[in-house]
Amino acid sequence: MKATDIKEMSVDEMNNKLEDLKQELFNLRFQLAVNQLENTARLKAVKKDIARIKTVLREQEIKSVQQ
Repeated sequence: MKATDIKEMSVDEMNNKLEDLKQELFNLRFQLAVNQLENTARLKAVKKDIARIKTVLREQEIKSVQQ
């Protein structure tokens, strides 16, 4: 997921995507714990996507406060 894709989303869409990614991260961590995780790189990618969404949400929050 690219930052430009995230910036085009609405706040509700970003929040929904954030919840989905958090659930996916939980599942990946669980798979890692029981040694069933095949693609360990997916953990890093999901964490970065979560950070990107949180960053864009915070940017929009700051913009709305300043106006």
